[in-house]
Amino acid sequence: MIYIGNHVSSSKGYEAMGKQEVALGGDTFAFFTRNPRGGSAKEIKDEDVQRLLTLMKDHSFGPLVAHAPYTMNVCAAKEDIRKFSVEMLKDDIRRMEYLPGAFYNFHPGSHVGQGSKAGIELIAAALNECISSTQSVTILLETMAGKGSEVGRSFEELKEIMDRVSCKEKLGVCFDTCHVWDGGYDIVNHLDEVLSEFDRLIGLDKLCAVHLNDSMNDCGAHKDRHQKLGLGKIGEEALRRVVTHPALQGRPFILETPNEDDGYAREIAMVRKWQEQ
Repeated sequence: MIYIGNHVSSSKGYEAMGKQEVALGGDTFAFFTRNPRGGSAKEIKDEDVQRLLTLMKDHSFGPLVAHAPYTMNVCAAKEDIRKFSVEMLKDDIRRMEYLPGAFYNFHPGSHVGQGSKAGIELIAAALNECISSTQSVTILLETMAGKGSEVGRSFEELKEIMDRVSCKEKLGVCFDTCHVWDGGYDIVNHLDEVLSEFDRLIGLDKLCAVHLNDSMNDCGAHKDRHQKLGLGKIGEEALRRVVTHPALQGRPFILETPNEDDGYAREIAMVRKWQEQ
């Protein structure tokens, strides 16, 4: 069994996000902690969060997967951007304490010409500055497609970051099916081998969440263009194997496909059907 949901807008508040997901048939969801293209964050109202937590309990929700804004780049070449990003990360970790047991997912960053080694060291330094052993949220590094100067394009790069972080128990990975496919991991023909490689390098116990997306690109294209489930180069059968793989059960699966609400409802129902077969 997995938990399935989609990325919902946080503009209407916490309880509203939960109600929207229930209406779509989901039992988890993802949301941006703040403006995804900026740095501003709305005030959190404790009573709103409490209503969401009650709704989640009533509907047997799995862990939520918050997402950092795209503007956050803790390994940026410019020092002012790095400092701004680190402060944003610290603030988001504090804000996530309203949702005990949730995950906080972020793109590791882009080294912007400094080289991946420098990027890895800066990302690890930022995590060591921000993560504490007392926090309840687990920080997830997302697997990346490898476009441009992205860090995290391979399991090896993610491992290098994680090896440098002191509070390893507060760190995990979000496995994005589109990104790993675009990054060169053939999950269509060799899913077992890909997961075995992840387990060897990082450990499947660190694979905490999945972004479930098809891809518009061929394997290894390094382009990161999501597609609706079954309509891309990964395809329905391969994605069904991901959803039902024994090693991935119990995780939250988040849809980031190009859909409106009716499309997400259909995909959630599709995934439920895969689980029943």
